[in-house]
Amino acid sequence: MEIVKVKKDQVIARKKEKVKQWYLIQEGSVIQKFGFSEVKLGRNAIIGILERDIFVCDYIAGEDTVLAALTCETQDDLRRIFSGNEKIRSIFLRAALEQRHQMLCLYASLYDRTQQFQRYVETIYDEYKTLSNKYRIDESNFTKMEYFKPLEMQHKAESWEVNNSISLVKKFLQEYLTLMEKDDSLTVGVIMEASAQMRRVTLGIAEMEYYLSYNKDVLIAESENDIFDLFFDLTINAYNKKFDISELNAKVGSIVEFAEKMNIYNSKLITRRYSEFNNYDFTIGIPDIDEDTGRVEKVRKEIDVVSEDCLVHILAYAGYKDDEIESICNKIESYRNLPDMLSTDSLAYSLRKQISVIFYDVYYRAFMRSIKEEESPDQILDMFFNFGFMDVNFTGEENVRELYDLTAHLDICRSENIYTIYEWLKCIYRGEKEPSKNEFDLNYQAYLTEERKSGNITQEEAIELLNNPEKKVEFEIRNMFSSVNRTTYGKVTTFCPVLGEYDLINSIDKMLVTAEKLENAMNEIRKLDYSVFYREVLFSDSARGINCEMIMTEILPDIILMPNAGTKAMMWQETAGVKTDTPARFMFPIFTAVDVDDLMLETIGRYHWEMCRKVEGIRWNDVRERSLTAEYCTYIQFYRKNNDLSTEAKEKVKSQLVRSKNNYREVFVKDYINWMKFESKGSFRLNKVARDIVVRYCPFNKKVRNDLKSNPIYQNSIQRFENETAKKLQRYQGLYDKYVKAGGEITPELQENIDFYEM
Repeated sequence: MEIVKVKKDQVIARKKEKVKQWYLIQEGSVIQKFGFSEVKLGRNAIIGILERDIFVCDYIAGEDTVLAALTCETQDDLRRIFSGNEKIRSIFLRAALEQRHQMLCLYASLYDRTQQFQRYVETIYDEYKTLSNKYRIDESNFTKMEYFKPLEMQHKAESWEVNNSISLVKKFLQEYLTLMEKDDSLTVGVIMEASAQMRRVTLGIAEMEYYLSYNKDVLIAESENDIFDLFFDLTINAYNKKFDISELNAKVGSIVEFAEKMNIYNSKLITRRYSEFNNYDFTIGIPDIDEDTGRVEKVRKEIDVVSEDCLVHILAYAGYKDDEIESICNKIESYRNLPDMLSTDSLAYSLRKQISVIFYDVYYRAFMRSIKEEESPDQILDMFFNFGFMDVNFTGEENVRELYDLTAHLDICRSENIYTIYEWLKCIYRGEKEPSKNEFDLNYQAYLTEERKSGNITQEEAIELLNNPEKKVEFEIRNMFSSVNRTTYGKVTTFCPVLGEYDLINSIDKMLVTAEKLENAMNEIRKLDYSVFYREVLFSDSARGINCEMIMTEILPDIILMPNAGTKAMMWQETAGVKTDTPARFMFPIFTAVDVDDLMLETIGRYHWEMCRKVEGIRWNDVRERSLTAEYCTYIQFYRKNNDLSTEAKEKVKSQLVRSKNNYREVFVKDYINWMKFESKGSFRLNKVARDIVVRYCPFNKKVRNDLKSNPIYQNSIQRFENETAKKLQRYQGLYDKYVKAGGEITPELQENIDFYEM
């Protein structure tokens, strides 16, 4: 049991990190933070007890806190911890029951809030329609209510579970603890059962928080496209018709009161919107002017996006002249009017090619204007930048309305490592990310070097262009963006970058690739293939005896969402630059009807191969240098002479090569998919030779390995892998002992290296 001391506000564990240890709080307190909800964990509470492999929320020290770190992955670990220690058994048992109770109470409270929110929104909107009819004023167009639906829970806690926990904790806890402490099986069973229940309840809490966060803009929004605004406009119109507006004033006040009670809104937003209403001078029909900003109240009407000429709006924003706009509109209309837009004949091909050139030119111009202006782009431009939308008739009216509403929730497609293409290009412009490689595997600097060698630019121009943000963005759009957009679409011969109705074969919300979907898909793979994103990085502290030691650290990829409705994902770069300690770059379509888990698995399979090639360099297929690619190439190249393969197995390898067009990497990717989907469950799909290679370079976590070791088919390969890993672990432990004695400190990076070899 290792003692860990943390300062107030220090992050102990982050959401979506791997669970490596449990932490018993010995002194102080920890805040278990979800989205906008949180629970305070006090002395003897356990961090990690409700998780399985990945932390489902953040844990932050509420004050200076002392923790005891425990290795606890299975019920066997629990039994080991309890062995001969009655006191800690009682602590764990009580913690499990009390923390479960906290989760259930939070769930019940949040469930009530969710139900209140849904009922209130539906009721207040019905009242708006009733009052509009009463005052004989036409209702404003408000499409958000068409998509506002009750929450359908996937991870639900029943009311009896809540009531059961309340009775147990409030009335009979000590008697229950006394009974359950009598036997290890009872104790472990109660803890594991409470842990599973907490995990389900926590997922339910996340569902409700997402529902409230996604739908809160229906009532009050920064964009002012909300129910509050409907009542604001109705009040103005009613006053102009000489009606008494006291009832409407009361309704607006009730909206503000309800929003404050819900505790999901930014208080400054509520104050600002309510102040605008209260300061509006109904007698003269204009608002007060803000003396500080000179701001005048804008017209509060929702844009009817399907009646707008969105294509003209986008082209005008991008700076095209009237005759250019007319020419582009004619080209898109000509393509739209084709009998079959997906035809591969010369006319359709020619139009698609012309539209593609136009699309990326428009994108670059519009992007550069948006980045230089203080005001954020409007929602039509958001649809263009993030979804590839340009024309209502091309995309379909219903789809456009859904896309329009979706722009208010684009944050669900973003996270720390996940970007929409628009956000990614902003990172390039700001210098936070370097441009991606082009199709010739040249990064921006190498490209400029080639241009200089070819005589296209001078040395001075190359130096100037190297740090030119506009040229970097142009390079990214003309190379990575245009190429990857076509590839992730899936059908390269019929690709058109303008989002088409024929591409949206399902509803927008079902096809949308959110950050949560991508992270869940990636985490499921990380649970099994625990080493997939670990890289060797250099650690040195020569003053204390460590010179140029390579340690393992996990580096998650950057994922960029392309603005199309596609069927493919791809691994564009295994690293961001020359160094191996930079993130890979994965590309996914922002809409897809394909299972995201399958796309992620295939992409990570290719990443495995390409990362190995990157690390091994020119010897990536030299069997004298043991590596995944070298051994796989040798296995496939000489499979006919391999005595370890049966005649049937050799025929299967031959068939794989034919289907993969003799591409060794693609043979491996198919084997990797089978390895992860089937072999992890003990269902055989690989031959003996392929399995022996994959088990060493794509190893499963310890729990799965232990389950598989009982089978003779896996036993030798896994045992050999674990023996090699144990030697490395022993070496690092000895090295660290000497390092500590020399005055060194085991940093989180060094500890992560040890944790890696213990997984």
